[in-house]
Amino acid sequence: MGTVVGGERAVPRYVQIAEEIVQQIRAGVLKPGEMVPSESELVDRYGVSGGTIRKAMVEVRASGLVETRHGKGSIVKDRPPVRHRSSDRFRRSHRQGGKAAYLAESAQSGATAKVSVLYIGPMEVSGDAAERLGVPAGTQVLARRRLYFRNGTPVETATSYLPWDVVKDIPELFAENPGGGGIYARLEDHGHEFAEFVETLQARTASKAEASELALSPGAPVVHLIREARTTEGRVVEVCDTLMAADQFIFEYRIPAAD
Repeated sequence: MGTVVGGERAVPRYVQIAEEIVQQIRAGVLKPGEMVPSESELVDRYGVSGGTIRKAMVEVRASGLVETRHGKGSIVKDRPPVRHRSSDRFRRSHRQGGKAAYLAESAQSGATAKVSVLYIGPMEVSGDAAERLGVPAGTQVLARRRLYFRNGTPVETATSYLPWDVVKDIPELFAENPGGGGIYARLEDHGHEFAEFVETLQARTASKAEASELALSPGAPVVHLIREARTTEGRVVEVCDTLMAADQFIFEYRIPAAD
């Protein structure tokens, strides 16, 4: 328990130490492949007990940034960021080549990608997603929720909401693997040609549940991205609600200067 200072509860020392070590990793002071200083070194550095350091290292390991090797200590994981290209990742050529957006961008970064499907089925849509789809709150849609991994580490969650009248005759969209090129390729196969993808991004801190799902330290930065997939007929046929570990992605946008 932290002590109360000026009416507010002070952050425990082991949490402060853990946050400092995590920040050193994120800032590149401790580089991928390097060993985290030993318990005795950290005791000397911070002037605390071994028990405090052990509690701090529990928090550091919970961040997902280090791995423990028996008899050797903790080593910083190799987690180079994925380069997230908005002007490239949804190119039709990727879909025609059988690659969904996440797999395409992971391949470009030299990473090993995996997608775990958490849920596929009907859901009553509400709030922002309903508004973006242009349907009343409570309307039944198809929801597809996934957890994305890169080199074995969870880096992103995403839930797609698709209008029921659009998907009901596309059985592949109800399968865990919708086939080469992903759900966008299947939608185009059935006449829904895309005109543009509109993304809205917000940086914030992760909730406790979000941090746990993405193996992040409590309060770690995340990027909340919402994407609308719009067809040439002007209809939004998918809203994708995505949460990404902020340290894992670099966003690169190409913005035309001409009218």
